Amino acid sequence: MPDAVIVNAVRTPIGTAFRGSLTETPPEDLARIVLAEAVQRSQLDPAAFDDIVLAESNYGGGDLARHAAVEAGLTQVPGQAVNRHCAGSLTAVQVAAGAIHAGMDRVIVAGGVQSSSLNPVQRRRVVGTADDWIEDWASPAHPDTAEAPNRDMTITVGWNTAVEAGISREDMDAWAFRSHRRAVEAIDRGAFDDEIIPVRARQRDGSVKDFATDEHPRRSTSMDKLASLKPIHPEIEGFSITAGNSSGVNDAAATLTVVSSDVARAERLQPLATVRAWANVGAQPRLNGLAVIDCVHRVLGRARLRISDVALWEINEAFASVPIAACRALGIDEAIVNTSGSGCSLGHPVAASGARMLTTLTHELRRREGGYALATMCAAGGQAGAIVLEVH
Repeated sequence: MPDAVIVNAVRTPIGTAFRGSLTETPPEDLARIVLAEAVQRSQLDPAAFDDIVLAESNYGGGDLARHAAVEAGLTQVPGQAVNRHCAGSLTAVQVAAGAIHAGMDRVIVAGGVQSSSLNPVQRRRVVGTADDWIEDWASPAHPDTAEAPNRDMTITVGWNTAVEAGISREDMDAWAFRSHRRAVEAIDRGAFDDEIIPVRARQRDGSVKDFATDEHPRRSTSMDKLASLKPIHPEIEGFSITAGNSSGVNDAAATLTVVSSDVARAERLQPLATVRAWANVGAQPRLNGLAVIDCVHRVLGRARLRISDVALWEINEAFASVPIAACRALGIDEAIVNTSGSGCSLGHPVAASGARMLTTLTHELRRREGGYALATMCAAGGQAGAIVLEVH
């Protein structure tokens, strides 16, 4: 059985939704940009590509992967849309690795695309009526309850996790502050230079901007500023989730080119990493943020590794409470978790975040002479996904 190896990993810079640099860049353009770069960096004949698998979330259907293939001139390559919300692009890479392990495909581009700035607004007819409509409707990932609202993740994920794990407001603010410091330091030392594709981004006034640096991290933030932010639900006693210890709302795209180890040898491609294991789990929706704990146990069992074998971690900061809870429950050293920032600082372009995490882990761990890396994140509906890479 061939290994599934990653031969390139790229992403756009991350924009702040609605008021940032990518607000006027449609998701179709973001998909085309990362796909074209992935194909170019692979140095493979376009005819060698078997499939394109891209996660998307909240777009109401469609198939961005196929659209990007046609725009990029890869008319003969099919495209597949996947959706596991936050963990969607981890799932896309899992799909690619599985197809390669099975010997069905040999070269796949996998990742995700998110334009939160341009999410469509949907509506649905009220059952039993002719012309009554639910405005601003969104397809639910789980049944709505008071303890786990399906359209308010500040309660379902952020707050419930903090309460279950006994995490204080100060703990979450401190994690978020460190996330911003790490992201700014990573930008300043050029840690993202190898992974970011500069984007010629149209602006609302008609001008074009060269956008090449993640814009969401706040250089000027401080513990005092974070402490001054009001809780999102002041009507709930003790509520401690704020905009500061939550992830951003963002725009970006990221892909990894996953190929058979046989292809890598035949074409003399340099593998950056090997996909060693993956896993997904479900949980009660109200315990959504804690699902990553079970997912880590499952994926490490499949990889036959221990916590101590992992050199670098990415645990998505959908809310700061999630990685804090995971580190405490699993005994993970926070010094090797989200070392270049994460959702609270870099931002959380939902369908692209998993691929962004894998991309950053791959490039950062190669600078550290390799080892095992693990990316994990919770996802709407009460679930989580994870992937273990061996970085070369």
